[in-house]
Order: sequence, then C-alpha cells, then structure tokens
Amino acid sequence: MSAVIRGIGMTSQRTRERMLARLREQGIKDEVTLSAMGSIARHIFVDEALSSRAYEDVSLPIGFGQTISQPYIVARMTEILRANGVLDKVLEIGTGCGYQTAILSKVAKEVYSVERISPLIMKARGHLRELRMRNIKLKHADGTLGLPELAPFDGIIVTAAASHIPQDLLAQLAVGGRMVIPVGTEEQILYLIERTETEYRQTKLEAVKFVPLLGGTN
Repeated sequence: MSAVIRGIGMTSQRTRERMLARLREQGIKDEVTLSAMGSIARHIFVDEALSSRAYEDVSLPIGFGQTISQPYIVARMTEILRANGVLDKVLEIGTGCGYQTAILSKVAKEVYSVERISPLIMKARGHLRELRMRNIKLKHADGTLGLPELAPFDGIIVTAAASHIPQDLLAQLAVGGRMVIPVGTEEQILYLIERTETEYRQTKLEAVKFVPLLGGTN
C-alpha cells in the first residue's frame, strides 16, 4: 500500500508544483501555508473519477451535496487564520472530506474539526488516517454550536456559509484570536473576525461561494 501511495504522490508532484505557482500568482504569500499546500496530496480526498482534476483551481463534489473547496480558497483562509503567527488550537466547522483539516494540521499544534454528516466524517477519518495525521480530533456534531467544552480557540475556520455570524462561535474565540467565516445567502462575503479585550472587529475580505452552514446532524 505505501508503495502505491508513494507512486501516486510522485506522479502528482509536478501538478502540485504548478498548483503552488498558481497560488503565488493569485497572491498567496505565506510560505508556511504554501508548504502545507504542497505537502498534502489533494487527490486522496476526491473520488477516483475526479482525481485528474484534483489540482485544478476548482471546487469538486464530495457527495451529500458538499464540496471540497478550490485550492485558492483553502490557502487564502489558512493564510488569514495564521497571520498572527503560530496557531496552538484551531476549530474547524465543516470537516467535509478532511482536506482543509489536513492543511490546518500542518500549521497548527492541535486541530478540532466538527462535521454534521456522519458518512462524510467517516470518509475524512479514513483519509487522515492514511496520511497518519496525529494532531487532529474529529467530532460528529452540529457545527453551529462549536465545541464549547474545548474553548477557547485561537483560530476558528468555518467552511460553509452562515446566514449570520453564530454567537456560539464568537464566544469560543480566544482574546487575540481570529475567525474566518463566509457569510451570506445569495451573495457571500468572506469575513475576518478578530477578538480583542473589548470587542470583535469585523473585516470584509472578498466574495466567495460555499455550501450553506446548516444546524443539526445527519
């Protein structure tokens, strides 16, 4: 098995390098983020039928009405999240197939990820086990509630579009922490939320397109 995985990685190395060159052209500057993007094989996280498109700058379906985000958005959100430097404890809302989770594991000491769709989190567990990721904990739960028992987090990343910024997640952000979240229904904007001693500062970043953030579990 390891030989097979190693072979796939070798054949995709050139495509990964092209992906990194494109990310640089698109304005991604953080070398830690770029190194993480280059070290994780994206094709592992998509269905075999779509693996030839894994390194294109497109979102791809992963089943259950969900998608794997395009590489630019994954890199952009990661870069924004770690703009203050080293991340200790990060919360991800929306594990999906586990690709963004894997990238986060390369830039944070601990990653906690919540997914509401049971079959998806099972898939993600398989992908992350294959890559021997040790600093990730996954939970099948309602992501809109976060993980209050493990708060505060110095980084929170939401990979689905909320109609509004959930108060439960704001409360779980550490002072000095950063949250990156897409907000909107018809039109979505990526927001950066920074928590200070006295307030939550909101910065609008750019237009994005995500599946909606839903409550409950499946």
